[in-house]
This record gives sequence, C-alpha cells and structure tokens, in this order.
Amino acid sequence: MKLNEGFLDSMKEAFARFRHNDPAAAAEIVRRAMRGEPKRGANVHADPRDHATTPPAPDFAQPRQRAHTTRSEPDVQDCGHFSMRRYANAAGERSYKLYVPSHYRGDALPLIVMLHGCTQDADDFAAGTRMNALAETHGLIVAYPTQPQGANTSKCWNWFRPADQQRDRGEPSLIAGITREVMVNYNVDPKRVFVAGLSAGGAMAAIAAQAYPDLYAAAGVHSGLPVGCAHDLPSALAAMRGGKTRFKAQKAGRADTLDARPSPCPLIVFHGDADATVHPANANALVHGFAASEATATRAPGASGGSRQHTVRHMTSVAGVEAELWIIHGAPHAWAGGSSRGSYTDPSGPDASAEMVRFFLEHPRH
Repeated sequence: MKLNEGFLDSMKEAFARFRHNDPAAAAEIVRRAMRGEPKRGANVHADPRDHATTPPAPDFAQPRQRAHTTRSEPDVQDCGHFSMRRYANAAGERSYKLYVPSHYRGDALPLIVMLHGCTQDADDFAAGTRMNALAETHGLIVAYPTQPQGANTSKCWNWFRPADQQRDRGEPSLIAGITREVMVNYNVDPKRVFVAGLSAGGAMAAIAAQAYPDLYAAAGVHSGLPVGCAHDLPSALAAMRGGKTRFKAQKAGRADTLDARPSPCPLIVFHGDADATVHPANANALVHGFAASEATATRAPGASGGSRQHTVRHMTSVAGVEAELWIIHGAPHAWAGGSSRGSYTDPSGPDASAEMVRFFLEHPRH
C-alpha cells in the first residue's frame, strides 16, 4: 500500500504546526488522517508560507522508493515451508507468516522474529530482506508478524504509543505471544530467540527486547528509534526528525513505562547517514549506555558485502552486554543489502541480514 497524497499533505501540515509550537493542532490533524477523515477547512491548515519553506514531513518511519538492484541474488533460495498463521490474546489478534526450512526434522533451531516497516507486509519484508534464504542456509525458523491497516492506517507498528511500549500489554504482548506460540509448535532453542525490524518495526523490536529480556537473546534494529523517545504522534514526529529524546514518563515517575536503560540483551543497529526519514541521531540513542570496547573501524566498499563504505563500532555496556553500531555512509532509509524484489531496500549494501544472523548466532543466551 502506498500512502496517498492526502495523507502526506496532512503529515506536512501536522509537522508545520508542531514546528510552530502548536502540538495540539498537529495531533488533531494526524489523528484525523490516521482515521482516514478528510482534511478540515482553513482553520486546521498551517500558515500558507510554510508550504514553501517546510520540507514534507516523513510518514511514520517509511522510506519512499524502491532501490534498484546492483547485486546478484543468493544461490540458496527459500525452498522451505512459508505459511500464514493467526494469534490472538487479550490485546487483540495478528496474522503472521512462518518460514520453516526444508531440512527441519524436529531438531532445536534458532528463531528470528522479523517486524516489517510501514506499508509493508510479511511477504514484502521477507522478499526484501532475503531472510528466508539465510534461514535455509543456517537452519533458522523465521516469523513475520503483520500489522493490519485496521491497527494503523499505514500498517506501522505503534511504537510511539505508551500502551504499546509495555510488557504484557498492547502490541509487545502480541509479538511475544506469537514468539511463544512458535516455540510451542516447533522445537525452538530457547537460548537462541531473536527479534529484529526495520524503521517502525525496528523501534518495536527495541521495545520487545527491552520488555522481554527473558524471551529474546538479542535484537537487531535497522533505521529505527530508541525505546521511550515518543509518547504520542507529535513527539514521534520530533524524534524522527532528530529532536532530543525525552523520557517524560520516566521523569514523572511512571513505573508502567519503559525507560532509557541500555538494552538488556545484545543489540546490533544499522542506520544510513543519509536517512531523510528517521534521523541518524536515533542510532546513537539506541546504543546509549554502551561504550566502545575496541577501536572503531571504517570499512571500504566490498567489506561485509556491498558497495557502500560503512563504519562499525563494537561496544559494551556496564553490565557486559555487547552491541554493534553500523553507520552506512550515503545510505537512505532502507534495508541495507536487501533485494529489489521487496520494497524499500538498498541493494548496494553492506548485507544487514547476513550481519544480523551472524551477530545473533554469536550471542545465544548464557
């Protein structure tokens, strides 16, 4: 699904209102757009001069175009079993697709839960990340929970809503429930269960890892945002534009909202420094509390696959948890090293999927 022009116009107006210190009006504009209601008259429009000076506001963590392929597809194809399932709990229900490799015979395998970006679905995300082909090679089970349009007009995970940032509530509970259901139905190694996502899905993956450190051994966040950086739509827009992360609920002493602690499980983060949708400052915020554990390395094109130069920082928290931060130079808001068969990928690399799988398999729960 593509975002229509009316929705994008509404986002533009909302961002203009927010920049002019009118968050209430901005929130109302976004709420109406999310419900699919037509725009109101002139009383909700931004100053006409803003249209000439304000860049279009980004939609909710979604890149804008499909990249052209510059690399060949993997030799191993996803020839396992890819089926649709459905899970429900007190928070609602979600469909998900499950990939089981062709050579699965009941032996304990790792599980990766993949959370798509806005406007995407399970098939699109699987095609773009090529994660099923990697699952076939490495012996992995992969689950792709799907956010329906009924939950969010653009099919974004609602990472900016307090009710969807907490353990055993909202969307985190649905994602964890899907994870546990797969573990019941298949022989999954409980020490090797991981979660990853792109953009809005990356932000939700960070929330899932923070909320369920007993379930997920490690997490991967591509072009996402840190836990607690937003509490409503205006603050989400501000965070996406690189505004300061504010943990207002934490400052107010609310115990039911996640805070800015470093990730309790190993974390690998990817972000393009030319990302015009989610500001790269969010990548640094994701690894807040981690310190460099070895010298930062800038790798030339061709290293780790692909043709983009990238800088990799290996980091460790005070608790001894490891993290990797990959900044990809010149890259847009898209999955690095992905396939053009899926939307919103940057095939020029490096290969984020392969590096995530490598990182995950190196970090089982002890």
